[in-house]
Amino acid sequence: MENSALRKEFVQLIAQDQALIHKVCSMYCRDPEERKDLFQEIVLQLWRSYPSFKHESKVSTWMYRVALNTAVSSFRKDSRRPHHGSLSEMEIDIPASPDTSAEYELKIKYLYAAIDQLSQVEKAIVMLYLEEKSYDEMADIIGITKTNVGVKLNRIKAKLEKLLTPVYDEIR
Repeated sequence: MENSALRKEFVQLIAQDQALIHKVCSMYCRDPEERKDLFQEIVLQLWRSYPSFKHESKVSTWMYRVALNTAVSSFRKDSRRPHHGSLSEMEIDIPASPDTSAEYELKIKYLYAAIDQLSQVEKAIVMLYLEEKSYDEMADIIGITKTNVGVKLNRIKAKLEKLLTPVYDEIR
């Protein structure tokens, strides 16, 4: 395929599925500038690997795999990343009489704080689970067996429940 046609096809692909990349960036970076940098790095890695993509899997599976590998690699290299304290150490502004939307937003905030405490693989599995990917799709993207996805997902849910139960009890 001619280089300009390849470039045009790639740009269309990124435009079509950029939400997938943004989700990966949001899962691994809280700072907007870090998210932008990670987005650019993921697109660069996708571009580098695009000519060798054989279309043996779904495009979204390939994109998730490259994006997650890039995010994990970037995370390991990033020594600037601040340490995240435990949930009990976080400062929280709880309104005196929260309405349901404020309570919901607070729960989401805690959920993301708990997800930040997971390993890189666990974060990837949670993100794919929240995207409602099947166990087969998750296994293809992460590179583990379908059974292992189920085992890891159950352990992750238990870990998140352990982290979040005391916090959610306080909110109620």
